[in-house]
Amino acid sequence: MGIPKILILGAGYGGLMTAVRLEKILNYNEAEVTLVNKHEYHYFTTWLHEPAAGTKDPDKCRVGLDQILDMNKTQFIKGTVTSIDKEAQKVTLENGEDLSYDYLVIGLGSEPETFGIEGLRNHAFSISNINAVREIREHIEYNFARYNQEKSSDLVTIVVGGAGFTGVEFVGELTDRIPELCKEFDVDPSVVKIYSVEAAPTVLPGFDPELVNYAMEVLTRKGVTFKINTPIKECTPEGVVLADGEAIKSNTVVWTGGVRGNAIIEQAGFETMRGRVKVDEFLHAPGHDNVFVVGDGALIINEEINRPYPPTAQIAIQQGNNLGDNIVATIRGAKLTPFKPSLKGTVASLGKGEAIGLVGSKKIFGTTAAIMKKVVDNRSLFLIGGLSLVMKKAKL
Repeated sequence: MGIPKILILGAGYGGLMTAVRLEKILNYNEAEVTLVNKHEYHYFTTWLHEPAAGTKDPDKCRVGLDQILDMNKTQFIKGTVTSIDKEAQKVTLENGEDLSYDYLVIGLGSEPETFGIEGLRNHAFSISNINAVREIREHIEYNFARYNQEKSSDLVTIVVGGAGFTGVEFVGELTDRIPELCKEFDVDPSVVKIYSVEAAPTVLPGFDPELVNYAMEVLTRKGVTFKINTPIKECTPEGVVLADGEAIKSNTVVWTGGVRGNAIIEQAGFETMRGRVKVDEFLHAPGHDNVFVVGDGALIINEEINRPYPPTAQIAIQQGNNLGDNIVATIRGAKLTPFKPSLKGTVASLGKGEAIGLVGSKKIFGTTAAIMKKVVDNRSLFLIGGLSLVMKKAKL
């Protein structure tokens, strides 16, 4: 046999961390590592709600892959994956190029989960990548610029579908951005409306009720109107129609109500649930000891509550670290280490200076939680790119 080929698809948290770990522990000429990604950069998905609202420059939410990886150790190919042939052990790119592999790491990220809501895919924005959040920011600014000429309240009414982490953090940033937009474009703040619509009986489903109540109080005070236990039935060019028949007229609908694994995984013939593969304890795709899935495409059950772990950046980074070790162990014929998520805590921002969180069993609120949110974000930077990345991108 020649030198084994390790092919990593996607430079999200899971795929990138796998490559980072492999660079650290592989010996010279022990394996050939190739990373395929659409862009020459990694973007911090957990930060995207900020540039979407316009409170952060999109460029500050990304970093060039050559600033994290040693391109002498990891071959980088800029390209879009169109198919995976697991029997032939090859991946095809949009330009027609075929890449063969001995070990495959699938970290292709997610797509919005629309739950079959009519019109959502065509008429709603999603906070999904750097270009998508640029579009949302520019669209909102353009609507505010139009308002004084057209006097249509639809232009300054924003509907956010889904009140999970992304939705709550996005409306928190919006409440900080709106006063600036009103001042810049001479819009009366009283005509601006922000709606947070959630199908579940509560904001931040599954989160601690005391923290949820605090979040809702803060955001309501900052101008958010919540529509809880109220699914969106339809999204149209004029806004949304709720399940109870209410219509909210809006020129800006942003969908944050859920994600599913990349469709390419399902199209490749892997057994999936909402596009996610139920991996084994070593992150293998079932029946394929040389194929691994990380990040949003991996489904891991928390046995204690018999529910899937949420597809968070924290878990994806841990997966990549574990997987790098296990691929090297596989090559060397050594024992593999089962992956067990280690949850350090969860913090959700509510705009400038406000957040909620659970660190261990301790609940934190307000300024304390906001500071902890920055600590969590900076820790992720350190794990991915070390001190140099922290120095470049740290939240202060």
